[in-house]
Amino acid sequence: MNFMDTIKKSLGFEVDEDFRHQNRAANSNNGFSNFTKPRQNPNFRNNPRPRPDFDDVEPIIPEQSFYEIVLIRPKTIDDINYVVDQVLEEKNPVLLDLSFLESESPANFKLAGEKIKQMRTRYGAQALLLSRSSEKNLIILSPKKVRLVKKN
Repeated sequence: MNFMDTIKKSLGFEVDEDFRHQNRAANSNNGFSNFTKPRQNPNFRNNPRPRPDFDDVEPIIPEQSFYEIVLIRPKTIDDINYVVDQVLEEKNPVLLDLSFLESESPANFKLAGEKIKQMRTRYGAQALLLSRSSEKNLIILSPKKVRLVKKN
């Protein structure tokens, strides 16, 4: 018994020595040895497993399948309006980097701050400052449904 026969036997295939020797000459070109079909459980045909009935299954569909967290670096007021739509209408949290507006357009930066303040007071949105440095000014905004918790 060679190495391949030992592996086949360990995997559950029955190796027929006579059959292997008879067909070795016919298959000597490809180098593969023949084997019989794998062993089967003798009780398999007598006691088949019952098939599940999928008509009785009710799918569970969540209210919102996932939250899409968007990272936005706004450059115009239209970008800020898009952020407001994402938070209030789509109910998605948004990571907002206001560093570009702060350095390039102080008027738009002030307007963005006012819009965030209005979202918090009128609609219950939450805003949390994540990082403020010379390179980044990151704020996370979330709808009322998604709760942000700041722990020290």
